[in-house]
Amino acid sequence: MTKKTRPNKKIDKRVVLFIIFFRMLLMLAIIGTIISGNWMNFFNAILTLLLTFIPSIIAKKNNIYLIPEFHLIILIFLFASQYFGEFHDYYEKYWWWDILLHIFSGVMLGFVGFMLVYIFNREKKISVALSPIFIAIFSFTFALSIGALWEIYEFIMDSCFGRNMQKSGLVDTMWDLIVDSLGALFASITGYLYIKSGRETYATKLMEKFLLKNLDNEI
Repeated sequence: MTKKTRPNKKIDKRVVLFIIFFRMLLMLAIIGTIISGNWMNFFNAILTLLLTFIPSIIAKKNNIYLIPEFHLIILIFLFASQYFGEFHDYYEKYWWWDILLHIFSGVMLGFVGFMLVYIFNREKKISVALSPIFIAIFSFTFALSIGALWEIYEFIMDSCFGRNMQKSGLVDTMWDLIVDSLGALFASITGYLYIKSGRETYATKLMEKFLLKNLDNEI
């Protein structure tokens, strides 16, 4: 076993430009919420600004190379859900905006779950070999469990702080979980087909790129 080698950790220029652009918009949103006295959106803007630092912090702390495509996907999701969704009321203006983001998050979290267990399965120090179907089931349940935790968060915010994150209550929650599961199902099936037959998609190419950048080099 050779020493673990990591590629250059410099963040891609595309990511840097998007981060700067996004953070500038958030700073303007923060100023706007202070002027208008909208303190709930003020705290949302502060939280979103802090979240833009999280991917880099987690990657650096765990010695992970976060490929530019993944970094951009995370930031674009935050941009769509918080900046457009919360500050520009896209959730209210467009009925499909929430559904679109839940499907996207289901797919994204499904692939995250797939990569987590796939890394463990390929690690030679771990003697347990997991079947492709188990990896697919894990990625599906991982994504759905995160989706359920988000719905609990929405319920707490509505109950304790008078927000309206659940919109129509139980109906909204159930539709959110349904579209979460559809996104997660797509990710788990895609991952399963990739393991079984080597069938590649754009998503599996990104996963393979991430894995090659982060797994140990074997002799």
